[in-house]
Amino acid sequence: MSRLEAKKPSLCKSEPLTSERVRATLLVLKGIVASCYGPSGRLKQLHNGLGGSVCTTSQSSALLANLSVTHPILKILTTSVQNHVSCFSDCGLFTAILCCNLIENVQRLDLTPTTLIKLNKHLLNLCTSYLQSEVCGCRIPVDFSSTQILLCLVRSVLTSKPACMLTRKEVDHISTLILRAFLLTIPENAGDHISLGSSIIVPLKGQRVVDSTVLPGILIELSEIRLMKILPVKKSDSLKVALFRVSLSGDLSDTGEGSVVVSYGVSLENAVLDQLLNLGRQLVSDHVDLVLCQKVIHPSLKQFLGVHRVLAIDRVGAALMEPLSKVTGTQPIGSLGSISPSSYGSVKDLCTAKFGFKWFLHLIPNEATVCSLLLCNRNGTAWDELKLTCQTALHVLQLTIKEPCVLLGGGCTETHLAAYIRHKVFPTWRSKGRNDEFQKHPLVTRVLPLGPHIMFPCTANNNPGMSYTFRGTSLC
Repeated sequence: MSRLEAKKPSLCKSEPLTSERVRATLLVLKGIVASCYGPSGRLKQLHNGLGGSVCTTSQSSALLANLSVTHPILKILTTSVQNHVSCFSDCGLFTAILCCNLIENVQRLDLTPTTLIKLNKHLLNLCTSYLQSEVCGCRIPVDFSSTQILLCLVRSVLTSKPACMLTRKEVDHISTLILRAFLLTIPENAGDHISLGSSIIVPLKGQRVVDSTVLPGILIELSEIRLMKILPVKKSDSLKVALFRVSLSGDLSDTGEGSVVVSYGVSLENAVLDQLLNLGRQLVSDHVDLVLCQKVIHPSLKQFLGVHRVLAIDRVGAALMEPLSKVTGTQPIGSLGSISPSSYGSVKDLCTAKFGFKWFLHLIPNEATVCSLLLCNRNGTAWDELKLTCQTALHVLQLTIKEPCVLLGGGCTETHLAAYIRHKVFPTWRSKGRNDEFQKHPLVTRVLPLGPHIMFPCTANNNPGMSYTFRGTSLC
């Protein structure tokens, strides 16, 4: 699509945080984010003014990704929050509200920017050191010998996302599946350094949530016609696999950059097809049972492999290449030349399975560190939100291995931390005899707005069932 206006060079503008323009745009963003926060948070419907799908959500990762932000201050703020969420998968809305409050303090408090920066750094160090200490009253150690805390942690993630539209029974079912998927990614023989596997979320929209399930290995969606092909005969304890990342379609556009020299009277198409068939002969002679290709396989090569009882699956996509390589132990092949024997891998077995109205090829690995979470929901909108929520829950569980502790939710940690700062800061500074600009403001803890009087008003809504709709939203 052509541009509506010519591309302009980037400009660097200097604008104080106390300007009315910054105040107004910040207030709009805070209103959007704050109305999603808490147990009575409202859903948001975001729609691009030029067209596209409607995003219904209340979680920060989807909310900020679909908001059109143009003001430099808001760009920095939203990018920082998105980076925080990508690292920790938690407290995105709270972080956005806190950042807005911190910027508002620059406008409201009678302190110089330098003083505010010093205060923020001091209070931040105070918070982090206390939260990381063993005496912290809102830290709960995670016991991996019991699933109780882990299940509670997953449930807290699911129940905080109303757009998933889950009942209590469905929350319990999905929580169990997420925990099972997480445990399947942990290798059985783990040393000092653990390398976790991955969980692949497979979509199945229009089905009951309780029909969701977890399977070790990888599910590859196939059409019913392709499943009518004869599966390879298992000759040993495992099936030999070849994985191609290069196209096997024979198109010259897939050969890369450079010039192709063709002799007079030689058919280029026939030459490429001969090379593909030679590749197929090597696969057959190497006793390969399964050929997987990221892109397209030429019909003649497919037919040749099928005659020799080699199952060929194409169009698996780039997203499955890394999990397939991990499950099968293959080195993805990137050329049409001779194949090194070390490039091959294997799977324990493969079978077909039908879930709902879809057929899948199930690759069962020798060692299960990759699993498939077959995720069902009533419609596409609820499924998109549930997928994002499941990814968040899986990431949170992975973070517990690195640091096996969790914090209390429901605003308890924020309230506790605000009370700790209030009783910690003043005696410390008075004992040091601070008489500089820090003492000019009567309530220095207002610099870090963590308390319930700051955050809890965001959870109060006159109409909890109402949802806001933002079409073509642009925060300038």
